[in-house]
Amino acid sequence: MNKIFIINYNSNRKKLIKNKFFEWVLYIICYSIILIIMSVLFKSLKISNEYYGLYALLASIIIYFLNQTIKPVLFFITLPITALTMGLFYPLINVLILYITSFILGDKFVVSGIIIPFFIAIFISLLNIVMEGMIIRPIIKGGNRNG
Repeated sequence: MNKIFIINYNSNRKKLIKNKFFEWVLYIICYSIILIIMSVLFKSLKISNEYYGLYALLASIIIYFLNQTIKPVLFFITLPITALTMGLFYPLINVLILYITSFILGDKFVVSGIIIPFFIAIFISLLNIVMEGMIIRPIIKGGNRNG
């Protein structure tokens, strides 16, 4: 009886982790954590104190959606400039994504200035790489290991 439960548990776990929705939720939670960390570290990124976590979650959903839809188009359009600047223009695309998110959410998510958001975008990219390498990929690979 216990062996059947273990096999069924591993099967359900594998289905959950292979599910794209689970992967999306995991990315959204990690983006939210990154945005909260950035709003604490930098004064140029402000998230409303009313429902702090909710607005960080909403901003991360918007950023994820914009990264999947608008960012590839912007990257393709600005590819010559990015190549000429040896990749230094790429964080400006991320800054533009942050400003679009700020425009959508209004005073609940505010990005101000130009120089500091550039460094925030670089820092968000670095934290995203770390979060993906240390949290997201091990969880997703952990589900694929048993089968």
